[in-house]
Amino acid sequence: MGGTMSAKGSTAPSPGSDTPTRILDTAEALVQQRGFNSFSYGEVAGELGITRASLHYHYPGKAILGRSLIERYAERFGEELARIDAGEPGPAEKLRAYVALYSGVLSEGRMCLCGMLAAEFLTLPEELRDPLLRFFDDNEAWLAAVLEEGRSDGAMQFAGPAGETARMLIGGLEGAMLIARPYGDTERFRRAAAGLLSGLAMDA
Repeated sequence: MGGTMSAKGSTAPSPGSDTPTRILDTAEALVQQRGFNSFSYGEVAGELGITRASLHYHYPGKAILGRSLIERYAERFGEELARIDAGEPGPAEKLRAYVALYSGVLSEGRMCLCGMLAAEFLTLPEELRDPLLRFFDDNEAWLAAVLEEGRSDGAMQFAGPAGETARMLIGGLEGAMLIARPYGDTERFRRAAAGLLSGLAMDA
Protein backbone atom coordinates (compact mmCIF):
# COMPACT_ATOMS: atom_id res chain seq x y z
CA MET A 1 0.00 0.00 0.00
CA GLY A 2 2.75 2.41 -0.78
CA GLY A 3 3.64 4.41 -3.85
CA THR A 4 6.64 5.26 -5.99
CA MET A 5 9.36 6.48 -3.65
CA SER A 6 11.40 9.61 -4.25
CA ALA A 7 15.03 10.06 -3.26
CA LYS A 8 13.80 11.72 -0.06
CA GLY A 9 11.80 8.62 0.81
CA SER A 10 8.33 10.08 0.33
CA THR A 11 5.82 9.22 -2.33
CA ALA A 12 6.70 10.70 -5.71
CA PRO A 13 3.47 12.33 -6.90
CA SER A 14 2.29 11.07 -10.25
CA PRO A 15 3.02 13.44 -13.14
CA GLY A 16 0.03 15.66 -13.75
CA SER A 17 -1.73 14.58 -10.55
CA ASP A 18 -3.96 17.17 -8.92
CA THR A 19 -2.79 19.12 -5.89
CA PRO A 20 -5.03 17.39 -3.27
CA THR A 21 -3.75 13.99 -4.42
CA ARG A 22 -0.15 15.17 -4.31
CA ILE A 23 -0.70 16.50 -0.80
CA LEU A 24 -2.14 13.18 0.34
CA ASP A 25 0.66 11.20 -1.30
CA THR A 26 3.34 13.26 0.43
CA ALA A 27 1.63 13.35 3.83
CA GLU A 28 0.94 9.61 3.70
CA ALA A 29 4.62 8.83 3.20
CA LEU A 30 5.60 11.14 6.06
CA VAL A 31 3.11 9.48 8.42
CA GLN A 32 4.24 6.00 7.37
CA GLN A 33 7.83 6.92 8.08
CA ARG A 34 7.49 9.10 11.18
CA GLY A 35 3.96 9.12 12.52
CA PHE A 36 1.19 11.72 12.57
CA ASN A 37 2.61 13.88 15.35
CA SER A 38 6.05 14.15 13.76
CA PHE A 39 5.31 15.92 10.49
CA SER A 40 4.22 19.46 9.78
CA TYR A 41 2.29 21.30 7.12
CA GLY A 42 5.51 23.14 6.33
CA GLU A 43 7.24 19.88 5.40
CA VAL A 44 4.42 18.87 3.07
CA ALA A 45 4.41 22.29 1.43
CA GLY A 46 8.20 22.22 1.07
CA GLU A 47 8.18 18.76 -0.52
CA LEU A 48 5.63 19.89 -3.08
CA GLY A 49 6.92 23.39 -3.68
CA ILE A 50 3.60 25.02 -2.77
CA THR A 51 2.63 27.61 -0.19
CA ARG A 52 1.13 26.76 3.19
CA ALA A 53 -1.87 28.82 2.13
CA SER A 54 -2.41 26.46 -0.79
CA LEU A 55 -2.14 23.48 1.54
CA HIS A 56 -4.67 24.99 3.95
CA TYR A 57 -7.01 25.75 1.06
CA HIS A 58 -7.32 22.04 0.27
CA TYR A 59 -7.03 20.71 3.84
CA PRO A 60 -7.87 23.50 6.36
CA GLY A 61 -6.54 21.56 9.34
CA LYS A 62 -4.16 18.72 10.09
CA ALA A 63 -7.00 16.62 11.52
CA ILE A 64 -8.93 16.98 8.25
CA LEU A 65 -5.84 15.92 6.34
CA GLY A 66 -5.30 12.97 8.67
CA ARG A 67 -8.88 11.76 8.32
CA SER A 68 -8.60 12.02 4.54
CA LEU A 69 -5.42 9.94 4.68
CA ILE A 70 -7.10 7.18 6.67
CA GLU A 71 -10.18 7.13 4.47
CA ARG A 72 -8.14 6.91 1.27
CA TYR A 73 -5.82 4.26 2.71
CA ALA A 74 -8.78 2.19 3.90
CA GLU A 75 -10.47 2.48 0.53
CA ARG A 76 -7.36 1.33 -1.30
CA PHE A 77 -6.80 -1.48 1.19
CA GLY A 78 -10.40 -2.59 0.68
CA GLU A 79 -9.83 -2.67 -3.06
CA GLU A 80 -6.81 -4.91 -2.50
CA LEU A 81 -8.89 -7.27 -0.36
CA ALA A 82 -11.52 -7.42 -3.10
CA ARG A 83 -8.77 -8.20 -5.60
CA ILE A 84 -7.51 -11.01 -3.36
CA ASP A 85 -11.04 -12.41 -3.01
CA ALA A 86 -11.47 -12.41 -6.78
CA GLY A 87 -8.04 -13.72 -7.69
CA GLU A 88 -6.99 -16.29 -5.09
CA PRO A 89 -8.38 -19.84 -5.20
CA GLY A 90 -8.65 -20.60 -1.50
CA PRO A 91 -8.26 -19.29 2.06
CA ALA A 92 -4.60 -20.26 2.41
CA GLU A 93 -3.69 -18.32 -0.72
CA LYS A 94 -5.79 -15.38 0.44
CA LEU A 95 -3.89 -15.18 3.71
CA ARG A 96 -0.55 -15.29 1.92
CA ALA A 97 -1.70 -12.49 -0.37
CA TYR A 98 -2.83 -10.51 2.68
CA VAL A 99 0.60 -10.87 4.28
CA ALA A 100 2.15 -9.70 1.01
CA LEU A 101 0.32 -6.38 1.36
CA TYR A 102 2.23 -5.70 4.57
CA SER A 103 5.50 -7.01 3.18
CA GLY A 104 5.21 -4.70 0.18
CA VAL A 105 4.80 -1.64 2.40
CA LEU A 106 7.76 -2.60 4.59
CA SER A 107 9.99 -3.18 1.55
CA GLU A 108 9.48 0.51 0.69
CA GLY A 109 10.80 1.56 4.09
CA ARG A 110 7.36 2.31 5.47
CA MET A 111 4.93 1.03 8.05
CA CYS A 112 1.23 0.38 7.65
CA LEU A 113 -0.34 3.86 7.82
CA CYS A 114 -3.02 2.75 10.27
CA GLY A 115 -0.52 0.79 12.34
CA MET A 116 1.56 3.94 12.78
CA LEU A 117 -1.53 5.91 13.75
CA ALA A 118 -2.63 3.22 16.20
CA ALA A 119 0.65 3.68 18.09
CA GLU A 120 -0.32 7.34 18.59
CA PHE A 121 -4.01 6.70 19.24
CA LEU A 122 -4.26 8.51 22.58
CA THR A 123 -2.74 11.68 21.13
CA LEU A 124 -4.65 11.69 17.83
CA PRO A 125 -7.41 14.22 17.15
CA GLU A 126 -10.86 12.78 17.82
CA GLU A 127 -11.74 13.01 14.12
CA LEU A 128 -9.15 10.33 13.29
CA ARG A 129 -10.13 7.73 15.87
CA ASP A 130 -13.35 6.33 14.45
CA PRO A 131 -12.07 5.84 10.88
CA LEU A 132 -8.90 4.27 12.29
CA LEU A 133 -10.88 1.77 14.36
CA ARG A 134 -13.11 1.08 11.37
CA PHE A 135 -10.05 0.15 9.29
CA PHE A 136 -9.02 -2.51 11.80
CA ASP A 137 -12.61 -3.72 12.27
CA ASP A 138 -13.01 -4.16 8.50
CA ASN A 139 -9.73 -6.06 8.26
CA GLU A 140 -10.68 -8.24 11.18
CA ALA A 141 -14.03 -9.07 9.59
CA TRP A 142 -12.39 -9.96 6.28
CA LEU A 143 -9.78 -12.16 7.95
CA ALA A 144 -12.41 -13.85 10.11
CA ALA A 145 -14.41 -14.80 7.01
CA VAL A 146 -11.29 -16.22 5.33
CA LEU A 147 -10.34 -18.14 8.47
CA GLU A 148 -13.83 -19.57 8.89
CA GLU A 149 -13.77 -20.69 5.27
CA GLY A 150 -10.42 -22.37 5.87
CA ARG A 151 -11.66 -24.17 8.97
CA SER A 152 -14.84 -25.29 7.22
CA ASP A 153 -12.99 -26.86 4.30
CA GLY A 154 -10.31 -28.44 6.52
CA ALA A 155 -7.42 -26.28 5.34
CA MET A 156 -6.91 -24.62 8.74
CA GLN A 157 -7.42 -25.32 12.38
CA PHE A 158 -7.57 -22.95 15.31
CA ALA A 159 -9.36 -22.77 18.62
CA GLY A 160 -12.17 -20.36 19.43
CA PRO A 161 -13.98 -17.82 17.29
CA ALA A 162 -12.43 -16.85 13.98
CA GLY A 163 -12.57 -13.20 15.03
CA GLU A 164 -10.12 -13.82 17.87
CA THR A 165 -7.64 -15.48 15.53
CA ALA A 166 -8.12 -12.62 13.06
CA ARG A 167 -7.21 -10.16 15.83
CA MET A 168 -4.13 -12.22 16.65
CA LEU A 169 -3.03 -12.15 13.00
CA ILE A 170 -3.44 -8.40 12.63
CA GLY A 171 -1.60 -7.75 15.88
CA GLY A 172 1.13 -10.20 14.92
CA LEU A 173 1.67 -8.68 11.49
CA GLU A 174 1.70 -5.10 12.76
CA GLY A 175 4.11 -6.09 15.54
CA ALA A 176 6.36 -8.00 13.15
CA MET A 177 6.58 -4.92 10.93
CA LEU A 178 7.48 -2.77 13.92
CA ILE A 179 10.29 -5.09 15.02
CA ALA A 180 11.66 -5.67 11.51
CA ARG A 181 11.79 -1.97 10.66
CA PRO A 182 14.80 -0.89 12.79
CA TYR A 183 16.78 -3.79 11.32
CA GLY A 184 15.88 -2.79 7.76
CA ASP A 185 15.17 -6.49 7.28
CA THR A 186 12.02 -7.40 5.35
CA GLU A 187 13.00 -11.06 5.56
CA ARG A 188 12.72 -10.87 9.35
CA PHE A 189 9.09 -9.82 8.87
CA ARG A 190 8.44 -12.59 6.33
CA ARG A 191 9.77 -15.24 8.68
CA ALA A 192 7.58 -13.98 11.53
CA ALA A 193 4.54 -13.90 9.22
CA ALA A 194 5.28 -17.43 8.02
CA GLY A 195 5.31 -18.54 11.65
CA LEU A 196 1.89 -17.00 12.21
CA LEU A 197 0.47 -18.81 9.20
CA SER A 198 2.10 -22.13 10.05
CA GLY A 199 0.35 -21.92 13.42
CA LEU A 200 -2.90 -22.34 11.50
CA ALA A 201 -1.67 -25.76 10.27
CA MET A 202 -1.20 -24.63 6.71
CA ASP A 203 1.81 -24.79 4.44
CA ALA A 204 3.28 -21.32 4.90
